[in-house]
Amino acid sequence: MKFFQKMKGVTKSPPRVSLAEIFWSWLGAFVGISAVAYCHFNLLEPSDAVMLIGSFGASAVLIYGAIKSPLAQPRNFLGGHLVSAVIGVTCYKLFPDQLWLASSLAVSVAIAVMHATKTLHPPGGATALIAVIGTTKVHHLGYLYALMPVGAGALIMLLVALLINNIPKKRSYPEFWF
Repeated sequence: MKFFQKMKGVTKSPPRVSLAEIFWSWLGAFVGISAVAYCHFNLLEPSDAVMLIGSFGASAVLIYGAIKSPLAQPRNFLGGHLVSAVIGVTCYKLFPDQLWLASSLAVSVAIAVMHATKTLHPPGGATALIAVIGTTKVHHLGYLYALMPVGAGALIMLLVALLINNIPKKRSYPEFWF
């Protein structure tokens, strides 16, 4: 019975954020994703390269909307994505014919390594999974996937976060680098 009691929760939901906080989170996400999407659809599309990956959407929530969270800090954001990308590619290369195994190993090993390296960033799990279940374009990149789209896209989004999150007086980003 005690096991189920834990599922009741122990605190109340946090209060709503201000309209200003909503605006700055929206603006950061719009500009950050726009910058990466513009590169993807206008600069790289003819070359068949990839720049925009789904896990960047979840990262945008953290680095523009939850800027005080330890999971949103540059070390976690960049490190989590890069570590997870390399792990995802490795799992795909080791088990290309066993995608169920490659997928589950990619996510679980990425979580373990992010914990061990103090780079836990939840969208990193998706970055690892994308390396396994992604398109042929992603698979052909191999370990370059960690640099482009993951590293380059994350760097663009981080630069936007540094600029946008520090415009208002009541916001400051990052909380820490290392």
